[in-house]
Amino acid sequence: MPRPRHITDEQIVTAARDAFLDQGFGATTAEIARRAGVSEGTLFKRYTSKEELFEAALGLRDYGQWRPELLARTGQGDVRRNLEGAALAILHESSSLVPRLMAMFSRGHDPSHNPLLGRLDNPVRRDAEALAAYLRAETQLGRVRPQDVDVTALTVMGALTHYIHREHMMPPQGHDAIDSGRLVRSLFDVLWPGLSP
Repeated sequence: MPRPRHITDEQIVTAARDAFLDQGFGATTAEIARRAGVSEGTLFKRYTSKEELFEAALGLRDYGQWRPELLARTGQGDVRRNLEGAALAILHESSSLVPRLMAMFSRGHDPSHNPLLGRLDNPVRRDAEALAAYLRAETQLGRVRPQDVDVTALTVMGALTHYIHREHMMPPQGHDAIDSGRLVRSLFDVLWPGLSP
């Protein structure tokens, strides 16, 4: 008798992520088990519900790795370059975040139908808070001109989220396309004169 194949939680999560990204929350546990090459019983031994598997598969809690890195750069290096690096990291992370958010919203926008909404932080709000905290700390060190850091952070996030939606929802073609490096450099060309001490 052959030995049972060992499958890791990561393999199950990967199969579930693929199914949820293809079909939204409507993907069945039978389809996920088929993609993972296991029985539905194996899924439910590892994850108590489809909801728990959905949350693990979307991995939305893993977003925002750049935040502590930016705060650790307070007082170090060039402020503008630090901000540009954070903006590029946000854009990079968004390439995997947006499809996952779209899958999450396939359950609807009402928390009574989509309990995951109530358990997750708003990533855009958390990003703006991290940018504002960095700007506040650099302002206190005299490396940034005093200004309303919350509004400045929202301005940056507004430009980035618009770009993210533009690139992921309806990708532009030809001369309408703007690469992320150009966007970030140009954004801070506009903003930096008001931030420079």
